[in-house]
Amino acid sequence: MVAAMKTLVLASLLLAAGSPALAGATNFTLVNGTGAALASVSITRSGTSEWKPLGASPAAGARAPVNFSNPDCAFDIRANVAGKGPVTWSGVNLCDVKSVILKSDDSAGAWVDYDSQ
Repeated sequence: MVAAMKTLVLASLLLAAGSPALAGATNFTLVNGTGAALASVSITRSGTSEWKPLGASPAAGARAPVNFSNPDCAFDIRANVAGKGPVTWSGVNLCDVKSVILKSDDSAGAWVDYDSQ
């Protein structure tokens, strides 16, 4: 009886401790901070090459909601940026964020800013 109770308590603690790891990526807002038009926006899990259309191509300075759900957190986003061609933002963390702001600069390259509020 005592062994069964210990097993039950241990299982409960493991489940409670593991819950945050199940969060994954969810819906977010994509913000075009590149200063140019975007086209053909796609996404893949970081380290893979199975690109899928993201469905949002906001104009320069605009925002677009993205319906998204995936158990992973790290993704690469790729888009054709007017006047620059294809640009890839690597290692974008989509867990616990509300907005992802795509940035691109000729001297600094491509990066993202996040809004978690």
